Amino acid sequence: MAKKTKGQELQEQLTWAFPHIGKDKPEQAEKAFKYCEGYKEFLDAGKTERECVKEAVKMLKKAGYKPFDSGESYEPGDKVYYVNRGKSLIATTFGKKPLDQGLRINGAHIDSPRLDLKPNPLYEKEDIAFFKTHYYGGIRKYQWGTIPLAMHGVVVKKNGETVEVSIGEDEKEPVFCVTDLLPHLAARQNERPLKDGLKGEELNIVVGSLPFQDEEVKEPVKLMALSLLNEKYGITEKDFFRAEIEMVPAVKARDVGFDTSMIGAYGQDDRVCAYTALTAEIDAKKPAHTTVTILADKEEIGSTGNTGLNSDFVLHYIEDLAEQAGVSPREVLRKSLCLSSDVNAAFDPNFPDVYEGRNTSYINKGCVLTKYTGARGKSGSNDASAETMAKVIAIMEEEGVYWQAGELGAVDVGGGGTIAQFVAHMDVDTVGLGVPILSMHSPFELASKLDVYHTYKAFKAFYK
Repeated sequence: MAKKTKGQELQEQLTWAFPHIGKDKPEQAEKAFKYCEGYKEFLDAGKTERECVKEAVKMLKKAGYKPFDSGESYEPGDKVYYVNRGKSLIATTFGKKPLDQGLRINGAHIDSPRLDLKPNPLYEKEDIAFFKTHYYGGIRKYQWGTIPLAMHGVVVKKNGETVEVSIGEDEKEPVFCVTDLLPHLAARQNERPLKDGLKGEELNIVVGSLPFQDEEVKEPVKLMALSLLNEKYGITEKDFFRAEIEMVPAVKARDVGFDTSMIGAYGQDDRVCAYTALTAEIDAKKPAHTTVTILADKEEIGSTGNTGLNSDFVLHYIEDLAEQAGVSPREVLRKSLCLSSDVNAAFDPNFPDVYEGRNTSYINKGCVLTKYTGARGKSGSNDASAETMAKVIAIMEEEGVYWQAGELGAVDVGGGGTIAQFVAHMDVDTVGLGVPILSMHSPFELASKLDVYHTYKAFKAFYK
């Protein structure tokens, strides 16, 4: 091998490029692939925020977690959890250091873009029964036509009984779909902007076409659909006003590519960070700092409501921890460190113009550290400090975690927000960290198994 020139040596010392894990450490693929089998099961079990909480509680109980009791006293290594209204969750492992030396907070969200049923959804038109929907979060509406959809949610009946609804996940069950025009008749539709290929009020879901057999009945197809729902769940049309029903893609998590190196599934934003955070939390035994792992709701619509991070449920939980330990919650918060665990947009070679290549995340280069999100001039962003970046980078590099840095697209092209700004608002040092995703917010998102695994490793190091 030829001797390196002075310039080459200097270049090696001073410049930096994030390595490709598959090239640098190909032997890690086996561990990553094995880890992601559990992740795929989690995705299939949790198609909604309620189902994710239910699955998370099952995992936590199996690992020895108990419901949090503010009247109890806890020792290092004790594990507790708290469920907020069935739609968000906090898990904690008590650490060896006093609480006033700060917490290690990790917040992901478990809601995903979808189609929600309107409060009065069921109608009949020209002998076909439909559900009216209102889309939730940032979807590209045209992507939701002509794909199989499953029905998930809860209905609270007049007598107070809560009924869980799930239709379309089992292969023997029916699915539902939004119709679209055939190309032969779509000349006028083709003139629409892409964002209006399907309009919001056209996202009507076909639920039936056979009439109830009674010539005296008006809207017999609607009645047939209602009678079948009543037979299965004992619900009536009025019960929809006491319901939360979500229509989601009826697809299972699958391996993608000849090399099976990627996972394709609905809802990876942000259940990929929820699962990696949850498993890292479970694997924490006696951490130095007490952990607070948050699986939050409502991030896709601004973290609103009392199950989202733009509320005080996390603050109240931390205040309970502080009161129990006899310390000031303000002291706890200002000495804490938080990872806002959310995905970022991976570079897509098919659409290079919306990215700035030097500051974009790529698949197979590890978890992505996102200093800020926001839009245009960093509007709605947290913008982590240099000190916070240094702390988190040091934690990852000490444990051999492959990481990269990225923005959410080129400046002035778009942007987005995470829970980071809401945790930072509590006087907590916060930075974003998560998995780069292809086709984010679509019904079928892609993630690299190596990136998923290194995100888990980053969270495990954070909790050490």
